[in-house]
Amino acid sequence: MKRFRLFLLISSLLLSLGLTLLKVPLASSQGTTLIASYTNEALPLQDPDAAAWNNTTALEIPLSAQMVTAPIIRETKIKSISVRALHNGKQVAILLEWTDNTENAQSIRIQDFPDAVAVQFPIGSGQPFFCMGMQGANVNIWHWKADWQADLLAWQDMQDAYPNMRVDVYPFAQGDRPNPADYQDVTYLSGVAAENPLSLPRLSPVEDLVAGGFGSLTSQPQTSQNVQGYGVYENGKWRVIFSRDLTSSDPDDVNFVVGDVYSIAFAAWDGANGERNGQKSTSQWVSLQFESAPPTPLLQPAEEENYLIRGLTAQTIFLMYLSVLFVLIVIAVIIYFRLPKEG
Repeated sequence: MKRFRLFLLISSLLLSLGLTLLKVPLASSQGTTLIASYTNEALPLQDPDAAAWNNTTALEIPLSAQMVTAPIIRETKIKSISVRALHNGKQVAILLEWTDNTENAQSIRIQDFPDAVAVQFPIGSGQPFFCMGMQGANVNIWHWKADWQADLLAWQDMQDAYPNMRVDVYPFAQGDRPNPADYQDVTYLSGVAAENPLSLPRLSPVEDLVAGGFGSLTSQPQTSQNVQGYGVYENGKWRVIFSRDLTSSDPDDVNFVVGDVYSIAFAAWDGANGERNGQKSTSQWVSLQFESAPPTPLLQPAEEENYLIRGLTAQTIFLMYLSVLFVLIVIAVIIYFRLPKEG
């Protein structure tokens, strides 16, 4: 029995040594840092299926109901959200995915609420309160809304909620189903005339906002709405892409520098559950790090050929692992049979 235990100990030490030399981790765990991977290509701003996303690492973020200020929904539906990020030195794109059993993309009736998701960044250094920031420590919020996404495809109005309704004529507008852009005079569109962001023609499904605590959420002016978005609902899952230039001249916008680390938080709403405004699922702060662009190798043609010859494919590395493991097993067996037998 002692001989067998000694054999197991030697085998474990040899295996650990081999894995260490090959730089194979013995254990791994998911960190709390979202890496915005670098690509030298155009970002997939409207394609959640693009191959570029496969070069990123997804971070699963837990969410819980906002329980700090009323009104509160204690049992929110969205429990977690998967996040990926890309940048190309000029723009950043963030892909969010979460499960939702129903698609809610209409808010015409007062009893209907759309699905939505948001990302939040501190403006300046430090981490303010993760729910809407706090006085003296504002946050920049990008809020994607499913109904705004639908409006960009085809403006939704009362006829979409009540298809049997009849209208004789819309004064001062072209067509029988006009959207705000079809009106020659906005005097009779009080929401548009007041520049209410809920009434204005959609430029993006994302609303760019700033907040400094509960009750302070403010939409940035129309000229400062510089965040784009694109959402797709398929097979019981939402996939939404946020995108913006890394830098902005607006004082209420977050600015990013490649190589630096920032704080980011998330919120999500399930419209079918009556979630809206502060009735939502939220996350704590996590880190967002922008991966630096790799240095460009200065290789001559001959050196490039040698570099390719020296390169190891994934198959070669796998075979090398197996070879080393086989050698370690052989060494362990030899040592085992050379050990003195128990008397």
